[in-house]
Amino acid sequence: MQKKFISLALCLLAALTMSAQEVDKAKVTTNAEAAKKAADALKGADTGEKAWKFDGTVGLNAAATGLVNWAAGGKNNVNGIVYAKLHLLYHKNAIAWETNFDTDFGMTWIDQKEDAFQKSSDNIKLATKFGWEFKENWYLTVLGSFQSQYALGRNYVTGYNDIISKWLAPSYTDVSVGIDWKKSYKGADFSIYLSPVAGRITTAYVGDDWNAKYSRESYLGALQYAVDYAETSAEKSAAQALYDAAASVYDKGNGFATQQAAGEDLRSILQKTYGTYTYDMNGDKLYRNFRAEFGLSFKGGIAYTYKDLKLSTTLALFSPYQGKGFSLKDIYEKDNGAGSWETRDKNAYYYEFSNNNRYFGHFDVDWDVALSYQFLKCLQVTLQTNLKYYNGTLIADKDGNLSERCQFKGVIGLGVGYSF
Repeated sequence: MQKKFISLALCLLAALTMSAQEVDKAKVTTNAEAAKKAADALKGADTGEKAWKFDGTVGLNAAATGLVNWAAGGKNNVNGIVYAKLHLLYHKNAIAWETNFDTDFGMTWIDQKEDAFQKSSDNIKLATKFGWEFKENWYLTVLGSFQSQYALGRNYVTGYNDIISKWLAPSYTDVSVGIDWKKSYKGADFSIYLSPVAGRITTAYVGDDWNAKYSRESYLGALQYAVDYAETSAEKSAAQALYDAAASVYDKGNGFATQQAAGEDLRSILQKTYGTYTYDMNGDKLYRNFRAEFGLSFKGGIAYTYKDLKLSTTLALFSPYQGKGFSLKDIYEKDNGAGSWETRDKNAYYYEFSNNNRYFGHFDVDWDVALSYQFLKCLQVTLQTNLKYYNGTLIADKDGNLSERCQFKGVIGLGVGYSF
């Protein structure tokens, strides 16, 4: 009887132990699930609060050179550049909206009578893209971007300086739909964007009032230069007389008509430089403030931050789907005689560049690199480079020969800057 009682007690104790374990296990499971839900809720709350992210760099770089009895030569000068690189990001759930604004403007003062103040840098870049994450790190994206400048650009040479650029001449507006891959890894943000549905509008806008005003300046510029920089009163009087006579001709309309007939008014100069000005199929010149194209777009970017060091680089490519434009050879030989095409004045027939060189497989290139290091809280060293190559954009060499050329700008600066 005693043995049976002991056995029954042991069985009851074992049952109670197992039941307690099951209860404890259930409690642990319940507590774990509750903790997980609380963490998820907290995570969601944090994500909501941090959906917006705004960062960037603003600053001023300046340099000055002073020379006294300097045998190697040179001139006193002061150079200053104001710049800003701003980045705004909204990211919540599967939605990402990212906007970048990069801009700079610089002037140089040179200790000289002629063109003492010259523009050294002028740039506006605004890009925004809106994406929906359909798979981890993959976004269906709509992208828009705009590039231009603030002020008139001139070709600074001895004598009158021709206007070679202005606000909206040139400007580049891109709109596209594509796939964007984004990933962060060890402090670096990577982005690769490809769009088979991309549109580009190249603008060289010159309104009639603007064209007349600055064409007059261009027409009379060299004569005005002779008046301003005459060394004697006799030379100044003679130069003024020539200027007055030419101004009278221009103001009667004859000067502007002569420029237009020769294709040398300011509108044609800017529009030929940036490839928006072309021939029709009959060989007649067409004034166009813009060129619209449909093509393929690729953009890649890397942004890396390590303590006070920031590095960012972007590469953008665009190629229109259109085929080769028509050749001007037949039109030229019809007007100038057979056999003369190979000896033509290529500068006069710049239209062939915009007609024949903008077709699929020929890419416009934009490659930007920015490196900055901040120390002592407010001082900053910066390096910025910009490389461009646009088909149909013609640039003159030192001898005045027009051709498509690689454009490069590099700026190294030390100044006051603030990163946030």
